[in-house]
Amino acid sequence: MDYVIEMLDIRKEFPGIVANDNITLQVQKGEIHALLGENGAGKSTLMNVLFGLYQPEKGEIKVRGEKVKISDPNVANRLGIGMVHQHFMLVDKFTVTENIILGSEPKKKGTVDLKKAEKEVERLSELYGLKVDPRAKIRDISVGMQQRVEILKTLYRGAEILIFDEPTAVLTPQEIKELIEIMRALIREGKSIILITHKLKEIMQVCDRCTVIRKGKGIGTVDVAATNPTELASLMVGREVTFSTDKTPANPKDVTLSVKDLTVKDARQVEMVKNLSLDVKAGEIVGLAGVDGNGQSELIEAITGLRKSSSGSIHLNGKPITNLTPRKVTDAGISHIPQDRHRFGLVLDFPVGENMVLQTYNKKPFSKNGILNYKEIYKKAESLIKEYDVRTPSVYTKARALSGGNQQKAIIGREVDRSPDLIIAAQPTRGLDVGAIEFIHKKLIEERDKGRAVLLLSFELDEIMNLSDRIAVMFDGKIVSEVKPEETTEQELGLLMAGSKQQKAGEQ
Repeated sequence: MDYVIEMLDIRKEFPGIVANDNITLQVQKGEIHALLGENGAGKSTLMNVLFGLYQPEKGEIKVRGEKVKISDPNVANRLGIGMVHQHFMLVDKFTVTENIILGSEPKKKGTVDLKKAEKEVERLSELYGLKVDPRAKIRDISVGMQQRVEILKTLYRGAEILIFDEPTAVLTPQEIKELIEIMRALIREGKSIILITHKLKEIMQVCDRCTVIRKGKGIGTVDVAATNPTELASLMVGREVTFSTDKTPANPKDVTLSVKDLTVKDARQVEMVKNLSLDVKAGEIVGLAGVDGNGQSELIEAITGLRKSSSGSIHLNGKPITNLTPRKVTDAGISHIPQDRHRFGLVLDFPVGENMVLQTYNKKPFSKNGILNYKEIYKKAESLIKEYDVRTPSVYTKARALSGGNQQKAIIGREVDRSPDLIIAAQPTRGLDVGAIEFIHKKLIEERDKGRAVLLLSFELDEIMNLSDRIAVMFDGKIVSEVKPEETTEQELGLLMAGSKQQKAGEQ
Protein backbone atom coordinates (compact mmCIF):
# COMPACT_ATOMS: atom_id res chain seq x y z
CA MET A 1 0.00 0.00 0.00
CA ASP A 2 1.35 3.43 -1.02
CA TYR A 3 0.93 6.03 1.70
CA VAL A 4 1.71 9.73 1.19
CA ILE A 5 1.83 10.23 4.96
CA GLU A 6 2.71 7.76 7.70
CA MET A 7 2.81 8.83 11.34
CA LEU A 8 3.96 5.79 13.31
CA ASP A 9 3.60 5.50 17.14
CA ILE A 10 3.65 9.26 17.69
CA ARG A 11 3.86 10.37 21.32
CA LYS A 12 3.51 14.01 22.33
CA GLU A 13 3.51 15.16 25.95
CA PHE A 14 2.82 18.51 27.61
CA PRO A 15 3.33 19.24 31.32
CA GLY A 16 0.87 17.01 33.15
CA ILE A 17 -0.78 15.57 30.02
CA VAL A 18 -0.09 13.01 27.28
CA ALA A 19 -1.78 14.56 24.23
CA ASN A 20 -0.83 11.80 21.75
CA ASP A 21 -0.23 8.34 23.19
CA ASN A 22 1.57 6.28 20.47
CA ILE A 23 -0.85 7.13 17.65
CA THR A 24 -0.50 5.75 14.12
CA LEU A 25 -2.04 7.51 11.09
CA GLN A 26 -1.60 6.38 7.47
CA VAL A 27 -2.97 8.46 4.60
CA GLN A 28 -3.27 7.18 1.02
CA LYS A 29 -2.65 9.37 -2.03
CA GLY A 30 -5.79 11.01 -3.44
CA GLU A 31 -8.04 10.36 -0.43
CA ILE A 32 -9.89 12.56 2.03
CA HIS A 33 -8.94 11.03 5.37
CA ALA A 34 -10.92 12.12 8.45
CA LEU A 35 -9.31 12.48 11.85
CA LEU A 36 -12.20 12.14 14.30
CA GLY A 37 -12.25 12.68 18.05
CA GLU A 38 -13.85 14.58 20.92
CA ASN A 39 -12.75 18.08 21.91
CA GLY A 40 -9.29 17.78 23.41
CA ALA A 41 -8.76 14.21 22.11
CA GLY A 42 -5.41 15.21 20.53
CA LYS A 43 -6.38 15.68 16.85
CA SER A 44 -4.94 19.19 16.39
CA THR A 45 -1.82 18.24 18.41
CA LEU A 46 -1.14 15.31 16.06
CA MET A 47 -1.50 17.56 13.00
CA ASN A 48 0.69 20.24 14.59
CA VAL A 49 3.36 17.52 14.90
CA LEU A 50 2.95 16.71 11.19
CA PHE A 51 3.15 20.41 10.29
CA GLY A 52 6.32 20.94 12.37
CA LEU A 53 4.79 23.20 15.03
CA TYR A 54 5.47 20.55 17.72
CA GLN A 55 8.26 17.99 18.05
CA PRO A 56 7.16 14.51 19.20
CA GLU A 57 8.81 12.73 22.14
CA LYS A 58 8.76 9.48 20.17
CA GLY A 59 7.69 7.94 16.85
CA GLU A 60 8.55 8.52 13.20
CA ILE A 61 7.04 10.28 10.21
CA LYS A 62 7.32 9.15 6.59
CA VAL A 63 6.35 11.29 3.62
CA ARG A 64 5.92 9.31 0.37
CA GLY A 65 7.78 6.40 1.99
CA GLU A 66 10.82 8.46 3.06
CA LYS A 67 11.56 8.95 6.76
CA VAL A 68 11.65 12.70 7.55
CA LYS A 69 12.23 15.06 10.48
CA ILE A 70 9.82 18.00 10.29
CA SER A 71 11.53 20.55 12.52
CA ASP A 72 9.35 23.54 11.55
CA PRO A 73 6.52 24.56 9.14
CA ASN A 74 9.03 25.62 6.44
CA VAL A 75 10.24 22.00 6.27
CA ALA A 76 6.59 20.87 6.05
CA ASN A 77 6.00 23.31 3.19
CA ARG A 78 9.08 22.01 1.34
CA LEU A 79 7.70 18.47 1.73
CA GLY A 80 4.40 19.62 0.17
CA ILE A 81 2.39 19.71 3.41
CA GLY A 82 0.08 22.70 4.01
CA MET A 83 -2.23 23.43 6.93
CA VAL A 84 -5.46 25.44 7.03
CA HIS A 85 -5.77 26.36 10.71
CA GLN A 86 -9.05 26.55 12.64
CA HIS A 87 -8.31 30.14 13.69
CA PHE A 88 -7.15 31.90 10.54
CA MET A 89 -3.69 33.46 10.42
CA LEU A 90 -4.37 36.47 8.22
CA VAL A 91 -3.47 40.18 8.39
CA ASP A 92 -6.73 42.19 8.31
CA LYS A 93 -5.31 45.28 6.60
CA PHE A 94 -3.56 43.38 3.82
CA THR A 95 -5.14 42.30 0.53
CA VAL A 96 -5.86 38.66 -0.31
CA THR A 97 -2.72 38.48 -2.47
CA GLU A 98 -0.47 40.17 0.12
CA ASN A 99 -1.59 37.58 2.70
CA ILE A 100 -1.04 34.66 0.34
CA ILE A 101 2.53 35.62 -0.64
CA LEU A 102 3.65 36.70 2.85
CA GLY A 103 7.04 35.08 3.43
CA SER A 104 7.26 33.79 -0.19
CA GLU A 105 7.13 37.07 -2.11
CA PRO A 106 8.06 37.00 -5.84
CA LYS A 107 10.70 39.67 -6.51
CA LYS A 108 11.39 41.83 -9.56
CA LYS A 109 14.43 44.12 -9.52
CA GLY A 110 14.56 43.91 -5.73
CA THR A 111 10.89 44.80 -5.12
CA VAL A 112 7.82 42.61 -4.61
CA ASP A 113 6.20 41.72 -7.95
CA LEU A 114 2.55 42.08 -6.88
CA LYS A 115 1.21 41.89 -10.46
CA LYS A 116 2.80 38.46 -11.00
CA ALA A 117 1.50 37.27 -7.62
CA GLU A 118 -2.04 38.47 -8.38
CA LYS A 119 -2.01 36.58 -11.72
CA GLU A 120 -0.89 33.36 -9.94
CA VAL A 121 -3.56 33.78 -7.21
CA GLU A 122 -6.18 34.31 -9.94
CA ARG A 123 -5.02 31.18 -11.79
CA LEU A 124 -5.14 29.01 -8.65
CA SER A 125 -8.47 30.49 -7.61
CA GLU A 126 -9.97 29.59 -11.00
CA LEU A 127 -8.39 26.12 -11.13
CA TYR A 128 -9.97 25.05 -7.82
CA GLY A 129 -13.22 27.01 -8.10
CA LEU A 130 -12.37 29.26 -5.14
CA LYS A 131 -13.79 32.50 -6.62
CA VAL A 132 -11.59 34.84 -4.53
CA ASP A 133 -10.87 38.47 -5.48
CA PRO A 134 -7.05 38.79 -5.20
CA ARG A 135 -7.28 42.56 -4.60
CA ALA A 136 -9.91 42.54 -1.81
CA LYS A 137 -8.84 43.45 1.74
CA ILE A 138 -9.21 40.66 4.33
CA ARG A 139 -11.31 42.84 6.67
CA ASP A 140 -13.89 43.34 3.87
CA ILE A 141 -14.54 39.67 3.06
CA SER A 142 -16.67 37.00 4.77
CA VAL A 143 -15.31 34.28 7.07
CA GLY A 144 -15.92 31.70 4.34
CA MET A 145 -13.84 33.75 1.88
CA GLN A 146 -11.07 34.17 4.47
CA GLN A 147 -10.90 30.40 4.73
CA ARG A 148 -10.46 30.17 0.95
CA VAL A 149 -7.54 32.59 1.27
CA GLU A 150 -5.96 30.19 3.79
CA ILE A 151 -6.45 27.32 1.29
CA LEU A 152 -4.87 29.42 -1.48
CA LYS A 153 -1.93 30.20 0.83
CA THR A 154 -1.10 26.48 1.04
CA LEU A 155 -1.64 25.88 -2.71
CA TYR A 156 0.56 28.87 -3.61
CA ARG A 157 3.38 27.20 -1.66
CA GLY A 158 2.91 24.00 -3.67
CA ALA A 159 1.08 21.85 -1.09
CA GLU A 160 0.15 18.33 -2.24
CA ILE A 161 -1.10 17.21 1.19
CA LEU A 162 -3.56 19.59 2.87
CA ILE A 163 -4.55 19.49 6.54
CA PHE A 164 -7.92 21.11 7.30
CA ASP A 165 -8.42 21.80 11.03
CA GLU A 166 -12.17 21.95 11.83
CA PRO A 167 -12.80 23.81 8.55
CA THR A 168 -16.59 24.04 8.88
CA ALA A 169 -16.73 25.26 12.51
CA VAL A 170 -17.28 28.89 11.46
CA LEU A 171 -19.14 28.42 8.16
CA THR A 172 -22.80 28.74 7.20
CA PRO A 173 -24.56 25.67 5.66
CA GLN A 174 -24.17 27.21 2.17
CA GLU A 175 -20.43 27.83 2.70
CA ILE A 176 -20.01 24.25 3.97
CA LYS A 177 -21.56 22.95 0.74
CA GLU A 178 -19.17 25.10 -1.30
CA LEU A 179 -16.16 23.97 0.78
CA ILE A 180 -17.04 20.30 0.14
CA GLU A 181 -17.05 21.04 -3.61
CA ILE A 182 -13.63 22.74 -3.26
CA MET A 183 -12.24 19.70 -1.43
CA ARG A 184 -13.51 17.39 -4.18
CA ALA A 185 -11.87 19.66 -6.79
CA LEU A 186 -8.56 19.44 -4.89
CA ILE A 187 -8.74 15.62 -4.88
CA ARG A 188 -9.50 15.59 -8.64
CA GLU A 189 -6.27 17.58 -9.13
CA GLY A 190 -4.32 14.83 -7.33
CA LYS A 191 -4.08 16.34 -3.82
CA SER A 192 -4.58 14.39 -0.57
CA ILE A 193 -6.54 15.83 2.36
CA ILE A 194 -6.55 15.18 6.11
CA LEU A 195 -9.76 16.55 7.61
CA ILE A 196 -9.83 17.17 11.39
CA THR A 197 -13.47 17.19 12.40
CA HIS A 198 -16.12 15.87 14.73
CA LYS A 199 -19.04 16.43 12.35
CA LEU A 200 -20.20 12.95 11.45
CA LYS A 201 -22.49 14.13 8.63
CA GLU A 202 -19.53 15.67 6.80
CA ILE A 203 -17.38 12.55 7.24
CA MET A 204 -20.13 10.38 5.74
CA GLN A 205 -20.56 12.88 2.90
CA VAL A 206 -16.99 13.51 1.80
CA CYS A 207 -14.39 11.17 3.39
CA ASP A 208 -12.92 7.87 2.19
CA ARG A 209 -11.46 6.63 5.47
CA CYS A 210 -11.55 7.77 9.08
CA THR A 211 -9.06 7.40 11.95
CA VAL A 212 -10.61 7.76 15.41
CA ILE A 213 -8.72 9.17 18.43
CA ARG A 214 -10.11 8.96 21.97
CA LYS A 215 -8.40 10.66 24.95
CA GLY A 216 -5.05 10.75 23.14
CA LYS A 217 -5.08 7.11 21.98
CA GLY A 218 -5.65 5.76 18.46
CA ILE A 219 -8.85 3.65 18.41
CA GLY A 220 -8.53 2.49 14.78
CA THR A 221 -9.17 3.32 11.12
CA VAL A 222 -12.42 2.47 9.31
CA ASP A 223 -13.68 2.67 5.72
CA VAL A 224 -16.40 5.33 5.71
CA ALA A 225 -18.50 3.38 3.16
CA ALA A 226 -18.65 0.45 5.60
CA THR A 227 -19.72 2.41 8.70
CA ASN A 228 -22.48 4.78 9.88
CA PRO A 229 -22.78 7.88 12.11
CA THR A 230 -23.95 5.89 15.16
CA GLU A 231 -20.94 3.57 15.02
CA LEU A 232 -18.53 6.50 14.50
CA ALA A 233 -20.08 8.39 17.43
CA SER A 234 -19.66 5.48 19.83
CA LEU A 235 -16.06 4.89 18.64
CA MET A 236 -15.36 8.56 19.30
CA VAL A 237 -16.87 8.92 22.80
CA GLY A 238 -16.73 5.29 24.00
CA ARG A 239 -20.48 4.98 24.59
CA GLU A 240 -23.77 5.18 22.70
CA VAL A 241 -24.86 8.68 21.73
CA THR A 242 -28.41 9.80 21.00
CA PHE A 243 -28.82 12.23 18.10
CA SER A 244 -32.36 13.37 18.87
CA THR A 245 -33.05 15.38 21.99
CA ASP A 246 -35.60 14.00 24.45
CA LYS A 247 -37.89 16.70 25.71
CA THR A 248 -41.44 17.07 26.96
CA PRO A 249 -43.68 19.72 25.34
CA ALA A 250 -42.95 23.25 26.56
CA ASN A 251 -45.16 24.92 29.13
CA PRO A 252 -44.62 28.64 28.42
CA LYS A 253 -45.61 31.14 31.15
CA ASP A 254 -45.24 34.94 31.20
CA VAL A 255 -43.26 36.93 28.63
CA THR A 256 -39.63 37.24 29.83
CA LEU A 257 -38.10 39.06 26.85
CA SER A 258 -40.13 41.54 24.85
CA VAL A 259 -38.57 43.25 21.81
CA LYS A 260 -40.77 45.90 20.15
CA ASP A 261 -40.17 47.72 16.84
CA LEU A 262 -36.40 47.43 17.22
CA THR A 263 -34.06 48.95 14.64
CA VAL A 264 -30.29 48.32 14.86
CA LYS A 265 -27.54 49.61 12.55
CA ASP A 266 -24.13 48.03 11.93
CA ALA A 267 -20.75 49.82 12.01
CA ARG A 268 -21.38 51.17 8.48
CA GLN A 269 -24.72 52.66 9.65
CA VAL A 270 -26.66 50.18 7.52
CA GLU A 271 -29.94 49.03 9.11
CA MET A 272 -29.47 45.32 9.91
CA VAL A 273 -32.50 44.90 12.20
CA LYS A 274 -35.60 46.63 10.82
CA ASN A 275 -38.54 47.43 13.10
CA LEU A 276 -38.45 43.93 14.58
CA SER A 277 -40.73 42.57 17.32
CA LEU A 278 -40.23 39.29 19.20
CA ASP A 279 -41.36 37.77 22.50
CA VAL A 280 -39.71 34.91 24.41
CA LYS A 281 -41.66 33.40 27.31
CA ALA A 282 -40.46 31.74 30.50
CA GLY A 283 -40.26 27.97 29.97
CA GLU A 284 -39.72 27.94 26.20
CA ILE A 285 -36.83 27.79 23.70
CA VAL A 286 -37.26 30.11 20.74
CA GLY A 287 -34.96 29.29 17.83
CA LEU A 288 -33.76 32.13 15.63
CA ALA A 289 -33.20 30.70 12.15
CA GLY A 290 -31.68 32.53 9.22
CA VAL A 291 -28.76 32.67 6.83
CA ASP A 292 -25.79 34.45 8.43
CA GLY A 293 -25.84 38.20 7.78
CA ASN A 294 -29.59 38.78 8.04
CA GLY A 295 -29.41 40.74 11.29
CA GLN A 296 -29.43 37.92 13.87
CA SER A 297 -26.02 38.85 15.30
CA GLU A 298 -26.94 42.56 15.53
CA LEU A 299 -30.25 41.69 17.25
CA ILE A 300 -28.45 39.64 19.91
CA GLU A 301 -25.77 42.31 20.37
CA ALA A 302 -28.52 44.92 20.93
CA ILE A 303 -30.29 42.74 23.54
CA THR A 304 -27.03 42.03 25.41
CA GLY A 305 -25.80 45.65 25.39
CA LEU A 306 -22.93 45.09 22.95
CA ARG A 307 -24.52 47.35 20.32
CA LYS A 308 -26.80 50.38 20.61
CA SER A 309 -30.21 50.24 18.95
CA SER A 310 -31.42 53.33 17.11
CA SER A 311 -35.15 52.91 17.87
CA GLY A 312 -37.62 50.55 19.51
CA SER A 313 -37.55 48.96 22.96
CA ILE A 314 -36.30 45.87 24.81
CA HIS A 315 -37.92 44.76 28.08
CA LEU A 316 -36.90 41.98 30.47
CA ASN A 317 -39.68 40.90 32.85
CA GLY A 318 -41.46 44.16 32.05
CA LYS A 319 -38.47 46.39 32.90
CA PRO A 320 -36.71 48.43 30.17
CA ILE A 321 -33.15 47.33 29.35
CA THR A 322 -32.78 49.14 26.00
CA ASN A 323 -29.21 50.40 25.44
CA LEU A 324 -28.00 49.47 28.93
CA THR A 325 -24.31 48.51 29.33
CA PRO A 326 -23.43 44.78 29.10
CA ARG A 327 -22.78 44.70 32.89
CA LYS A 328 -26.24 46.14 33.65
CA VAL A 329 -27.88 43.73 31.19
CA THR A 330 -26.09 40.82 32.89
CA ASP A 331 -27.16 42.01 36.35
CA ALA A 332 -30.75 42.38 35.14
CA GLY A 333 -30.84 38.60 34.62
CA ILE A 334 -29.49 37.74 31.14
CA SER A 335 -26.81 35.16 30.38
CA HIS A 336 -25.08 35.33 27.02
CA ILE A 337 -23.23 32.48 25.30
CA PRO A 338 -21.62 34.63 22.56
CA GLN A 339 -21.16 33.70 18.92
CA ASP A 340 -17.49 34.76 18.97
CA ARG A 341 -16.02 33.07 22.04
CA HIS A 342 -12.61 34.73 21.66
CA ARG A 343 -13.81 38.32 21.37
CA PHE A 344 -16.75 38.27 23.76
CA GLY A 345 -16.59 35.03 25.77
CA LEU A 346 -13.15 34.75 27.32
CA VAL A 347 -10.08 36.69 28.39
CA LEU A 348 -7.65 34.35 26.63
CA ASP A 349 -4.61 35.26 28.73
CA PHE A 350 -6.45 34.76 32.03
CA PRO A 351 -6.45 31.31 33.71
CA VAL A 352 -9.49 29.10 33.09
CA GLY A 353 -10.43 29.52 36.77
CA GLU A 354 -10.73 33.31 36.52
CA ASN A 355 -12.68 33.05 33.25
CA MET A 356 -15.30 30.98 35.10
CA VAL A 357 -16.29 33.99 37.27
CA LEU A 358 -16.10 36.83 34.72
CA GLN A 359 -19.78 37.67 35.32
CA THR A 360 -19.77 37.23 39.12
CA TYR A 361 -16.26 38.14 40.37
CA ASN A 362 -17.61 41.42 41.82
CA LYS A 363 -20.13 39.61 44.06
CA LYS A 364 -19.88 37.55 47.24
CA PRO A 365 -18.28 35.07 47.91
CA PHE A 366 -15.77 35.92 45.11
CA SER A 367 -14.95 39.40 46.40
CA LYS A 368 -15.45 41.57 49.44
CA ASN A 369 -14.87 45.34 49.58
CA GLY A 370 -13.33 45.15 46.09
CA ILE A 371 -10.76 42.46 47.04
CA LEU A 372 -10.90 39.15 45.16
CA ASN A 373 -11.13 35.91 47.11
CA TYR A 374 -9.09 33.56 44.92
CA LYS A 375 -9.75 30.54 47.14
CA GLU A 376 -13.51 30.81 46.47
CA ILE A 377 -12.97 31.65 42.77
CA TYR A 378 -10.89 28.52 42.14
CA LYS A 379 -13.19 26.35 44.28
CA LYS A 380 -16.14 27.41 42.11
CA ALA A 381 -14.10 26.93 38.92
CA GLU A 382 -13.11 23.38 39.96
CA SER A 383 -16.76 22.37 40.44
CA LEU A 384 -17.88 23.90 37.10
CA ILE A 385 -14.96 22.31 35.22
CA LYS A 386 -15.97 18.92 36.66
CA GLU A 387 -19.70 19.36 35.99
CA TYR A 388 -19.21 20.52 32.39
CA ASP A 389 -16.31 18.15 31.60
CA VAL A 390 -13.95 20.98 30.60
CA ARG A 391 -10.72 19.18 29.68
CA THR A 392 -7.88 21.32 31.00
CA PRO A 393 -4.56 20.38 32.66
CA SER A 394 -5.53 22.64 35.60
CA VAL A 395 -7.66 25.62 36.67
CA TYR A 396 -4.52 27.75 36.34
CA THR A 397 -4.02 26.93 32.62
CA LYS A 398 -4.51 29.96 30.34
CA ALA A 399 -7.84 29.87 28.47
CA ARG A 400 -6.07 30.17 25.09
CA ALA A 401 -4.35 26.79 25.68
CA LEU A 402 -7.68 24.91 25.66
CA SER A 403 -9.15 23.39 22.51
CA GLY A 404 -12.01 25.42 20.97
CA GLY A 405 -14.63 22.97 22.21
CA ASN A 406 -13.36 23.08 25.79
CA GLN A 407 -13.31 26.89 25.69
CA GLN A 408 -16.96 26.71 24.64
CA LYS A 409 -17.87 24.31 27.46
CA ALA A 410 -16.22 26.68 29.98
CA ILE A 411 -18.36 29.61 28.73
CA ILE A 412 -21.56 27.55 28.78
CA GLY A 413 -20.82 26.33 32.31
CA ARG A 414 -20.27 29.88 33.54
CA GLU A 415 -23.41 31.29 31.88
CA VAL A 416 -25.87 28.49 32.67
CA ASP A 417 -24.72 28.15 36.29
CA ARG A 418 -25.88 31.68 37.07
CA SER A 419 -29.54 30.53 36.62
CA PRO A 420 -30.59 33.73 34.78
CA ASP A 421 -34.14 34.60 33.66
CA LEU A 422 -33.08 34.58 30.01
CA ILE A 423 -30.30 32.60 28.35
CA ILE A 424 -29.19 33.84 24.95
CA ALA A 425 -27.32 30.99 23.30
CA ALA A 426 -25.64 32.10 20.06
CA GLN A 427 -24.11 29.13 18.20
CA PRO A 428 -23.77 27.26 21.55
CA THR A 429 -22.43 24.04 20.03
CA ARG A 430 -20.16 25.52 17.36
CA GLY A 431 -17.01 23.41 17.27
CA LEU A 432 -18.31 20.79 19.73
CA ASP A 433 -18.30 17.01 19.28
CA VAL A 434 -21.48 14.89 19.40
CA GLY A 435 -21.02 13.91 23.06
CA ALA A 436 -20.63 17.55 24.12
CA ILE A 437 -23.53 18.67 21.88
CA GLU A 438 -25.80 16.07 23.52
CA PHE A 439 -24.74 17.38 26.97
CA ILE A 440 -25.29 21.09 26.09
CA HIS A 441 -28.70 20.38 24.54
CA LYS A 442 -29.75 18.56 27.74
CA LYS A 443 -28.57 21.51 29.85
CA LEU A 444 -30.56 24.05 27.78
CA ILE A 445 -33.70 21.89 28.03
CA GLU A 446 -33.17 21.52 31.80
CA GLU A 447 -33.01 25.31 32.09
CA ARG A 448 -36.19 25.64 30.01
CA ASP A 449 -37.91 23.10 32.32
CA LYS A 450 -36.84 25.17 35.35
CA GLY A 451 -38.83 28.06 33.84
CA ARG A 452 -36.04 29.99 32.14
CA ALA A 453 -36.55 31.64 28.76
CA VAL A 454 -34.04 30.57 26.10
CA LEU A 455 -33.30 32.39 22.83
CA LEU A 456 -31.24 30.14 20.56
CA LEU A 457 -29.36 31.43 17.52
CA SER A 458 -27.92 28.65 15.36
CA PHE A 459 -26.98 28.19 11.72
CA GLU A 460 -27.36 24.40 12.15
CA LEU A 461 -30.90 23.64 10.99
CA ASP A 462 -31.03 20.27 12.74
CA GLU A 463 -30.12 22.01 16.03
CA ILE A 464 -32.89 24.58 15.54
CA MET A 465 -35.41 21.80 14.71
CA ASN A 466 -34.23 19.60 17.59
CA LEU A 467 -34.20 22.14 20.41
CA SER A 468 -36.75 24.83 19.62
CA ASP A 469 -40.35 24.93 20.83
CA ARG A 470 -40.98 27.78 18.40
CA ILE A 471 -38.87 28.96 15.44
CA ALA A 472 -38.66 32.62 14.37
CA VAL A 473 -37.19 32.96 10.88
CA MET A 474 -35.16 36.09 10.13
CA PHE A 475 -34.60 37.44 6.65
CA ASP A 476 -33.27 40.89 5.74
CA GLY A 477 -33.54 42.22 9.30
CA LYS A 478 -37.14 41.17 9.87
CA ILE A 479 -38.94 38.16 11.30
CA VAL A 480 -40.70 36.83 8.22
CA SER A 481 -42.32 33.80 9.81
CA GLU A 482 -42.93 31.93 13.04
CA VAL A 483 -43.32 28.15 12.80
CA LYS A 484 -43.45 25.15 15.12
CA PRO A 485 -40.70 22.54 14.48
CA GLU A 486 -43.22 19.68 14.34
CA GLU A 487 -45.21 21.53 11.65
CA THR A 488 -42.35 22.34 9.27
CA THR A 489 -39.44 20.70 7.42
CA GLU A 490 -35.80 21.67 6.86
CA GLN A 491 -36.70 22.33 3.20
CA GLU A 492 -39.50 24.75 4.11
CA LEU A 493 -37.27 26.48 6.68
CA GLY A 494 -34.54 26.79 4.03
CA LEU A 495 -36.99 28.53 1.67
CA LEU A 496 -38.17 30.89 4.43
CA MET A 497 -34.55 31.69 5.33
CA ALA A 498 -33.83 32.53 1.69
CA GLY A 499 -36.80 34.92 1.63
CA SER A 500 -38.48 33.03 -1.19
CA LYS A 501 -41.51 32.01 0.86
CA GLN A 502 -42.41 34.84 3.17
CA GLN A 503 -45.13 34.33 5.70
CA LYS A 504 -45.67 36.88 8.43
CA ALA A 505 -45.39 35.75 12.05
CA GLY A 506 -48.66 34.37 13.35
CA GLU A 507 -50.18 33.72 9.89
CA GLN A 508 -49.66 29.94 9.77
